[in-house]
Parts: sequence; structure tokens; C-alpha cells
Amino acid sequence: MTSTTFTGAPAGIAPAESRVGSIGLWLVMLAQLMLVLDATVVNVALPHIATDLHFSRAELSWVLNGYSLAFGGLLLLGGRIGDVFGRRRTFLIGVGAFTVFSLLGGLATSPLLLVVARALQGLGAAFAAPSVLALITTSARDEGARNRALALFSAIASMGGALGLILGGLLTDLTSWRWTLFINVPIGVVVLLAVPRLVTETPRRPGRFDLVGALTATGGAVALVWALIQAGDAGWSSPRTICGLAVGAILIAILTFTERRVAHPLLRPQLLRSPSRVAALAAMAATYAGMLAMFFLMVQYLQGDLRLSPLVTGLAFLPMPLSIFTMSRIVPRLVERFGAVRLVILGAALRVVGFLPLTQLGPDTPFMVVMAALLLTGISAGLTFMPLTTLALRNVEPEHAGSASGLFQTMQQLGGAVGLAIVASTYAAFAVPGDFLPGGRAGFWSATILSALALAAVIGLIIKPRKA
Repeated sequence: MTSTTFTGAPAGIAPAESRVGSIGLWLVMLAQLMLVLDATVVNVALPHIATDLHFSRAELSWVLNGYSLAFGGLLLLGGRIGDVFGRRRTFLIGVGAFTVFSLLGGLATSPLLLVVARALQGLGAAFAAPSVLALITTSARDEGARNRALALFSAIASMGGALGLILGGLLTDLTSWRWTLFINVPIGVVVLLAVPRLVTETPRRPGRFDLVGALTATGGAVALVWALIQAGDAGWSSPRTICGLAVGAILIAILTFTERRVAHPLLRPQLLRSPSRVAALAAMAATYAGMLAMFFLMVQYLQGDLRLSPLVTGLAFLPMPLSIFTMSRIVPRLVERFGAVRLVILGAALRVVGFLPLTQLGPDTPFMVVMAALLLTGISAGLTFMPLTTLALRNVEPEHAGSASGLFQTMQQLGGAVGLAIVASTYAAFAVPGDFLPGGRAGFWSATILSALALAAVIGLIIKPRKA
């Protein structure tokens, strides 16, 4: 395994021995957990939101999609702004926006107000999230410290979705769906007050801001995410889907052309010259696609087919975050001993094995089979996320860590959008009114295939070049 050596005084969070630095690290991680949770925390509450604010069936999906669209579309821009203007400053601006619009979303009195608030939450998350990962990677004193920090970050990233479902069910059952948004406010306020005292600012990087790159990268990502999100409703062959994909492809092509010719690009072409990094990005997109697709189907199965309450539905996901957290404690040592690639392969294979029983769900399927599948999925995620993060950010210069982090997390969001669009289309194609199982089994097959693609990406793009 190739090491990354950091020289000089680390920027960002203070050394591990410093109690202040350790508290600062945990607060930054807490903010990251808040950002990840919000992608799923309202899932279980959607029926209550629809009843309270009189959402139509078509409008309701945008409570989730509005957040994903802004978050995924603006991550590259947020990463580059952090590189140029300082990561702590960008992080705090993002957390501040996220906190304010969480409050306004909880107070929303109409569908439009809630969807707009969710989109603006995504904007704040897109500015804050790349700086979190960049602060971690540029602050590590050595490879061991870096791996431990990345393991914690990866545990948060991988178990945040399941924790969001649990927390959403708990808050919806015990209080109101509005608290799925209000809960962010006290966390955001604590982070905003404490982080400036505990986390040092990173130096600004000289250079001009790449306006063309910002417009094309943001526009292209937004167009692709929008097209993929609404493909589940409009269909893959609809004019809206095709036009959205075409516009996104054109803008990305313009970005590729211009970034090779500007002095300070938004997305450095050198980041995509490493086969292992490209493989990690592709594997992360496919992994996140499969996992979010599974969340989407499992919530419907538990609430619609098994008639579980929101609270019990959320608690059913508990094996996942528990297993992910447990794995996060040992994965850094496993990476040092066996290497990141072997763990990614093992995790991807276990995820495929975990999804296969879900493709055979029937009226008499024991509930323990479902719980075992969720447990195995959690173990596989714990084995996969931290090594993928390591591969994606290995040998990235500190001054470009924000851009690399933004690219990595953009692939997560794009992968999630693809997964949801594919599984929604598959589910609708095989759906039988009043019966979840025919469409659900087809959807779980889609999630299994997406997870298999993650395994293929690692084998095809990492193992083969390593042998060569």
C-alpha cells in the first residue's frame, strides 16, 4: 500500500494528542453526520408530511430529491471554494446555511416552502461536506492517523443513511415529522459556536477562480442529477430525461475541454489519471447506488407489506449502523495489514451475498432473513467505505484535497441518484397494485446488480493495472 507523507505543521485540526484538537475533530464529524442523516431522515416521515402539507404523489418525491439535487450538483463547487478561500470558513458558511434552512423547513406551511428549504439545505451541505474530508486528510500526521480519521469519517458516511431512517422513525412517532428538521438546529448552533475556537483555518491558495469550470461542472452535475432523479417518474425514454442527460453530457464535455487549458482548474485532470482513483470513484458510485436503492425498497416493504410503524421500521435498520460502527474500529488495522484493495473486494462480494436473499422475498419469508441481510450489508459497508476513501484520496496534494473530496462525494450523490432512478423504474415496471413483492423482488435484483458493478469496477480497474 502506497503511503502519503505529510510534512510540516498540519493545517486544520490540531494534532491527536491535543484535547482541543480531538474535540474539534469530533465536532466536525458531528456536522458531517448531520449532513448525511438528512438524505434519509425524512424518508419514514413522508406519509405524515404528505398528509400534513397536502402533497401530491408526484410532489412528495421532491422532499428527498430537492436535497439530493442541490447537494450532488454543487459539491465540486463547494470543494473548490474551500481550497481557494479556506476550508474552515467554507465549512462554517455551509453549516450556517444548512442550520437556517433546516429551521425554515421545519416551519414550512406549504409543499413549495418545504421543497425550497430542502434544496437550500442541500446547498449548505455541498459547501460544508468537502471541507470536512479535506480538513481530515490534510491534518493527519502520518498514515496511521489518517487511516483512523478516514475510518471514522467512512463509518459516518456509510451508516448515516440507516441512522437517518432510525432517527426519522423515532422523531415522527414520538413528536412530529417537523422534528426531523428541527433536530439539526441545536447541532448546527453548537458546531458554529465551537469550531472557530477548536479548528484552525487552512491557508488560502493563490490563484484565480475558474468561473467557466464552476458553471459547467455545477450545471452538468445538476442536469445529470435532475434527469436521473425524475427518470423514475417520467421514464428513461421521456423527452425530459433525455434532454437532461444530453445537457449534462454537453456541459461535462465542455468542462473536460476547458479544464485542460486553464491555469487553476476547478477539477484537475490529474485527479483522473490514477487507475486506482478512477476505480474507487466508480466503485463508490455503484456501492452508494445499491445501498440507497435497498433503503428505498426496504422502507416500503417494512411499512407497506409488513405494516410496521415508522418507529419499528426505523429500528429494523439498527443492525446496519451497529455493524458499520463495529467494523470502523478494526478496519484501519486491516487496511495496514492486508491493503485497501482486498478489503474493498471482500466488502463488495459480501454486499452481493447480502442482497441475494432479498430478491427471493415471499409471503412466508422469515423476518430473521431480512435482519440477516441488513446485518451483512452493514458489515460489507464497514469493510468498503474507508478503503474506498483511502484509494480515492491517496497521493492528492493538500492544496487540492477539497477538489478531490468534492469529486468523491459527487460520485456518491450521482450514484445514489442513479440507484434510486433505476430501482424506481424497475419497481414500477413489475409492480402489481396492492402487492409489493413482484416489483420489490425486481427492484432488489437491480440493487444486487449495482452492487456487483462495484465489485467489477475494483477488479477491472485496480487488480488488472496492479498486475501489469
